[in-house]
Amino acid sequence: MNKREEMVKFQDINVFIYENINEIGEVNWEKCAKNKIGMISSDPFTTYRFLELLEDSSSVGKNSGWLPRYLVAKVNDQVIGVAPMYAKNHSQGEYVFDHSWAHAYQKAGGNYYPKIQIAAPFTPAAGKRFLVCDGYEKIGTEALIGAVKHLCEKNNISGFHVTFCTEFEVTIGKEQGLLHRTGQQFHWLNNDYKNFEDFLSDLSSRKRKAIRKERRRANDFGGDIIRLTGDQIQLRDWEDFWLFYQDTSERKWGQTYLTKEFFLSLHEKMRDDVLLIMCKRGGRNVAGALNFISKDVLFGRYWGCLEDHSFLHFEVCYYQAIEYAIENSLLRVEAGAQGHHKIARGYMPVTTHSLHWVVDPGFNDAINSFLEAERNAVDDQNEILTSYGPFKRNLSEEVYE
Repeated sequence: MNKREEMVKFQDINVFIYENINEIGEVNWEKCAKNKIGMISSDPFTTYRFLELLEDSSSVGKNSGWLPRYLVAKVNDQVIGVAPMYAKNHSQGEYVFDHSWAHAYQKAGGNYYPKIQIAAPFTPAAGKRFLVCDGYEKIGTEALIGAVKHLCEKNNISGFHVTFCTEFEVTIGKEQGLLHRTGQQFHWLNNDYKNFEDFLSDLSSRKRKAIRKERRRANDFGGDIIRLTGDQIQLRDWEDFWLFYQDTSERKWGQTYLTKEFFLSLHEKMRDDVLLIMCKRGGRNVAGALNFISKDVLFGRYWGCLEDHSFLHFEVCYYQAIEYAIENSLLRVEAGAQGHHKIARGYMPVTTHSLHWVVDPGFNDAINSFLEAERNAVDDQNEILTSYGPFKRNLSEEVYE
């Protein structure tokens, strides 16, 4: 996979690979990213500056297992489409798990790695993965998909995976023979609430009382909870958050995906897109949560702490996020991957989507059979979990305070 290697010609579209995003340029990238067709929301994770920050901080690249190989589609030397693509030799940091596929493939004598990942690295937030300019939405996406297929076949790569993509991309991907996988997350939706109490009024009496009790317990940790964004954030806050992130990473994943330089550069380049919720006790930060802000969504990303306090995680990651979303008229809060415990806090199950394709037709068929059963299971589970939600079952439910 050489730099600027032409992959495939699709009608009038030529597709190339670039190893560094700065070779493409911010203007070219962002003119493709601004197209809104098929987008669930505008998000910061496929913007030029976020992906460049991952590169510059060495969070992706050599020794990370995420080698940037950006796709660029051109018509007459004009960039009309791009995609954040990575060559990978492991399945870490993806949040759509294929470890069992890799094990089965390798047990059968194949090499599952390297593989191709089209994604926002380390980020389980849904959004467009094939960023295509107006007028080229369908044909541009088809050309990019065709280019990745060609890449895999030509370079003895097992296949490629497009994670947390849009339903628009799923429709086109299925037409091109890609396999559709669904997953589950939990999002909080803003029903035009005026304040947190207004939100609580939509819940059953038992759930309201439970949340109020949790919030009281959390706020008795002996300090203050402060929301910071933009110039309110100090470099010292990032130094402290780096410690929180390391603690959580070592306990949950066994490794840190993002470097310290990532967080320090985030302060310089994207602090206006960040909500940092910090817990201060005894004059120092003891816990905190990092969120990213888009035009209409708050994305919860990382939590960490140096001290354990009852319910503080729920307060900082869920309830503070809800209050911020209400105060700033955001449509929803995405609280990251997994977590059935979020339902009791007002975060309801939603379906996420990804696309997959492997070169070996027999293995592709086996994955397809698995995914069909998995999709049915996800649908059934979402329906069941929704029925257990904290919201009132009907308008006539009596309110007890």
